[in-house]
Amino acid sequence: MQEKLFAKNVYTGNEILKDQLITVENGKINAISHSAYSPEVKIVNNLAAGFFDSHINGGEKFYFTQKADEETIDDIYQASFQTGTAYVLPTLITSPQDNILKGIEAIKSYQKKNPGSGVLGMHLEGPFLNPVKRGAHLTEYVRKPTNADLEEIIHYGKDVISLMTIAPEMFTTDQIQMLLDSGITISAGHSNATYEEAAKAFSQGINLVTHLYNAMSAFGHRQPGLVGATFDTPSVYAPVIIDGVHCDFAAASVAYMIKKDKLFLISDALFLGEKVTEFKWGEFDAYLKDGRYTNSDGNLAGATISLGDAVRNAVQKINIPVQEAIEMATIRPAKALGLSNKIGQIAVGFPAVFTTFDDGLEKFEVLKY
Repeated sequence: MQEKLFAKNVYTGNEILKDQLITVENGKINAISHSAYSPEVKIVNNLAAGFFDSHINGGEKFYFTQKADEETIDDIYQASFQTGTAYVLPTLITSPQDNILKGIEAIKSYQKKNPGSGVLGMHLEGPFLNPVKRGAHLTEYVRKPTNADLEEIIHYGKDVISLMTIAPEMFTTDQIQMLLDSGITISAGHSNATYEEAAKAFSQGINLVTHLYNAMSAFGHRQPGLVGATFDTPSVYAPVIIDGVHCDFAAASVAYMIKKDKLFLISDALFLGEKVTEFKWGEFDAYLKDGRYTNSDGNLAGATISLGDAVRNAVQKINIPVQEAIEMATIRPAKALGLSNKIGQIAVGFPAVFTTFDDGLEKFEVLKY
């Protein structure tokens, strides 16, 4: 069945097109053409490709690491969908190996039952991190990798884990290569790497970091650390949590000036909607106060923003042009994860899955055909 949609502003992922008629057929974009306004078709002011959040921990009710099942995955997807994000990578953090495997199987099963959903895979954040930069991750589960651990994760997860965060200094060169060869996108994070260690990991093929600034060796003029190596390596993508809590807006502005088109947005939401005010999983706890989740140690335990909130903050707090802010939620994360041939753009042949938004960036909705 063929359907048509008129958009006053189309953010394609590369440019802004005015007054476009988009023809959709069988869930795909069939044609895009300049057109006069027509009252006979659905009309939207602003149309972008579906937003993509590569780092989100929970939905409105459930937390994936605590409850690694299909109900939680659906909660994350539906809560994200309702706030304007079409694609997600539910994130499972540092936990026992059996919980990681359980999460992998849950994603597999959910994708099989819901082939048209926006759940694109899983983000495994840990457990092979540097305990010095563990953040809110539990010390008891943070560990150095063994070849057997990695082989098991790759065997069960290579077609499910889209992204894996590691501290590269905790790995041998061969172990990093094992992960890279599996096809899983590897990100450096929760890391105390020196500039030299980070640069070596980047030269080996890691081209992404996890939540820039947070839980990584900071930039110093004598010890540039992982932040300095990220700034000094143009090919490395850097997602950032623009909530004013995890990252000061001025620091985000500096990152924007340096990383340019390699900077993109994530929510890193612990929960969406701020409905969960207290949370406990074993020794992991989080309490919502003044718009932030912190644990009993005083560490940040995840964000409260949606990806739409991050877009609005990028524009209103950092003065990033709207076009770029939209790209930071669409095409840039898609490129970072090697998915830009499937999502992130409005172009013929791409999915007819869009995020629409008002001029004030207050309301974001997913439009899916």
